[in-house]
Formats: sequence, structure tokens, C-alpha cells
Amino acid sequence: MFDSTKVAVLGAGLMGCGIAQVFASHKLSVLLFDPFESARETALSKITSGIKSIGGDIAATQYVNVVSDIEAAVATADVIIEAVPEKLALKQEVFRQIQPFVKSTAIVTSNTSVIPIKDIFDGLDFQNQVVGTHWWNPPYLVPLVEVVESEKSSTNVIENMMALLTFVGKKPVHVKKDVPGFVGNRMQHALWREAIALVNDGVCTAEDVDVVVKNSFGLRLPQLGPIENADLIGLDLTLDIHNVILQSLNADKSPSPVLQDQVAKNNLGVKTGQGFLSWNEHRIQKVRDDLNTYLLNVTQQRG
Repeated sequence: MFDSTKVAVLGAGLMGCGIAQVFASHKLSVLLFDPFESARETALSKITSGIKSIGGDIAATQYVNVVSDIEAAVATADVIIEAVPEKLALKQEVFRQIQPFVKSTAIVTSNTSVIPIKDIFDGLDFQNQVVGTHWWNPPYLVPLVEVVESEKSSTNVIENMMALLTFVGKKPVHVKKDVPGFVGNRMQHALWREAIALVNDGVCTAEDVDVVVKNSFGLRLPQLGPIENADLIGLDLTLDIHNVILQSLNADKSPSPVLQDQVAKNNLGVKTGQGFLSWNEHRIQKVRDDLNTYLLNVTQQRG
């Protein structure tokens, strides 16, 4: 059904190359666009490296053509995936550029982590072709793609996008309301807010926050989701716990003072070598390698 699907990926950064790799590895034709020559020059090497990291066949790169012409990228595409940096104005400008050249039958998607799809396509006329597709990093290792329904999405577009993602081995989830952060990032950043608040309030060190997560409920999460866990321990017990703890959980509507202070001091984490934790090249590489090895093992086990 999808063997002849033509995919356009707009943006040859980390996410764009990873998304292109997924489709190419399933022998689908991909046109990968980027306006910057430096990004185009390194795109195929990034994809090759990604394929090798999971023991794939580098022959898949033959299905990827890197282009500098955005019209050529989208004109014949059946599916268009925007993967530019997470800046609303930039994403809107990309869709303004391509609007005159897109087929009326094409699925038009934005890979955004948190921006509501309706905001990205505000003022643009793509009929009912629009849907959000939030891929997780790295795209070729993390199974989930959140398919976000917006007011400009048709049932047909949602169903076809879900089916295509399943065809290329992903685990799509239909997000029925176009809320900021969708599902995954709302939960993830609720956890981050509480984690940073614990550090801010002197409850424990930044290091110990991660020790707690990695050595307690974090161990269960790959096999036991939060709703399953609530049912498993009993909703009566869950209610009793919530009656005690919810009133003391952090509910700030703005970022924590300690986070704002770190950024003001240019302590940005890996980028600068210092954040809540200290980083050097060895530690950075070890964390990335350990994460990729873990994700690869998990995805292989799940088959």
C-alpha cells in the first residue's frame, strides 16, 4: 500500500536525518531538503552513521536524495514532514514557502515537540491535509510518534498517517486534542518541574534526583505505565495518596528560580560544560553511548 510513497523531509538536522533514515530503511523514496550547504553536505554521513549504529543496511541511503530546492522537494511528495528548529516563526515561514507547490492529496506535517499545530498553520490554507507528527530523538530508535489532530486535520489524514507510521515500524498514538506538549512532553516536563523544584527547595541534590528516578519508578516505566500502575496498586490507594501529596507538589506557572539562575549564568549543561551537573567530553559521550545501547537493546527485544 505504501511502497510507492514519496516523502519530503524539510530540515537536515539531527531529527530530519533520523526521520529520513526511518523511511529510507523501508525503501521509501525521500527528498531531504535543507537551505544550508553545510547541513546538506553532512546529511548522508549522519544517516549512514545512524544506520550503522543499529546494524542496518547502509544500502538504504540510495533512497535518500539531498536537495537545495524546496519546491523540488515537495512538489511530488505524498507526505511532507517539516523538521526545522523549534521556533514558531521559522516553521510558519517554511509552510508559507511550500504552500503553492504542495499536492492537494499530500499529508502535511510538522515535527514539533510542544507547539500546538493550530498555531503553526494559523493563516495558511492546506485544507484538511494538516497533522502533527511528534517524533522522539533518536527517531530510528524511539518507537513512538505522536500523531496530533488539529482543527485542520481530516479523519482520512489521521488514519493514513497512522498507517504509514505503522508500516515503517513506528508506534503511533493518536493525540485527539491539540494541546501544548501533546502527551509525552506534558508528562515529561511535569516530572522535570518537580525534579528541579526539589533541587531549588534544597530537598536533595541534583545528582540524587537522578539516582532516585533511575533506581526506583524509572526501572518500572518501560513495562508499567502510570495508569497501569495506578490500577495495579488500586485506585482507592491512589486516591488516598493524592489526597496527601498533590497539595504539596510544585504547581508554579513559570520556570523555577534555580533554572532561571543557571541560564543567566550561562550554565546551560552539555553545551557549556556546566549545568546542574558538570560535563566533560568523556561523560557526554558515555551518557549518549549508554542511552543508545539501552534503546537499541529494548527495541530489539520488543521486535
